[in-house]
Amino acid sequence: MIPGNGTPPALDRAPLAYENSAFLNSADGRLIRIVSEYCEPLARFRREEIQDTVVFFGSARFRGREEADHALELLENTGSTQPAPSHEQPASPPEIAAGRATELQRKRAVAAVQMARYYEDARRLARKFTEWAMTIPSRKHRFVITSGGGPGIMEAANRGAREAGGKTIGLNIRLPFEQRPNPYITPSLNFEFHYFFMRKLWFAYLSKALVVFPGGFGTLDEMFEILTLAQTRKLAKKITVLIYGPEYWKRVFDLDVLVERGAISPKDIELFQYADTPEQAFELLRRGVTENYLVAEAAAATARQHEAERDEDLMAGWTIEDFLGPELPGTGN
Repeated sequence: MIPGNGTPPALDRAPLAYENSAFLNSADGRLIRIVSEYCEPLARFRREEIQDTVVFFGSARFRGREEADHALELLENTGSTQPAPSHEQPASPPEIAAGRATELQRKRAVAAVQMARYYEDARRLARKFTEWAMTIPSRKHRFVITSGGGPGIMEAANRGAREAGGKTIGLNIRLPFEQRPNPYITPSLNFEFHYFFMRKLWFAYLSKALVVFPGGFGTLDEMFEILTLAQTRKLAKKITVLIYGPEYWKRVFDLDVLVERGAISPKDIELFQYADTPEQAFELLRRGVTENYLVAEAAAATARQHEAERDEDLMAGWTIEDFLGPELPGTGN
């Protein structure tokens, strides 16, 4: 309402567009949100001097209770902090002995022990690889262990890297149910994404190797996406892909059928390798990144040094008069 003197009341300042939360969280602000999930991680990776990564994928549905006896608790949803209902939990030895366990609980009791083994293997592999990567002479951090930031295999990877004293990255995703990043991620490298496709971009963009531990839909999605990018040569780099635990994975899929039916080329099977122990996986990883990157980088550095030495040899014995002529150096102008 305009007062009797005809002068409208003073207006408050309008918010700056980039401080207007209503706009930024609206459909009209979606493009800015997407770009932010590219620019902000990029700035942080540069600030933390991360040159490249090795990504670990695997199940988030189990977590360790007591490592000593490998008792595990199944999570309600992937990445959730809430346990699943009791009838979905792995059966305990007393429950099995007393005949109180369902068939599902008995199967999950066996699976729980196997998943505990994979958790420990991922932890050991991440620690061993990080210890080696930290010996590489470089101004930046090389082959930094990266996970989806959640529990289970992701936690094991971050945990092993942290135990080795290295930096380690967590690329978390905001989900409808409660979830938190695991505590082993380097705090300055703890990310949370809204958009799955932007999170996937950062998995692929810096990675020089991928280790796929047993997992479910999310693990399968990430693995086949990277394999498809490699198959179609949409990755402008070579990437080492290890599928860990052939006993598990060969029950999940049989890629030889795709070759037999002509769905993929026989050489596509060469896009990945199987590994079944941390020691075997470590050697395959080390050989892969060394052959694909470190050898080429060393050769390029040597070539640059030889070129610089040749330039020095060409300049040997030359004086400023040789460049400017005998008159100019003595003019004092």
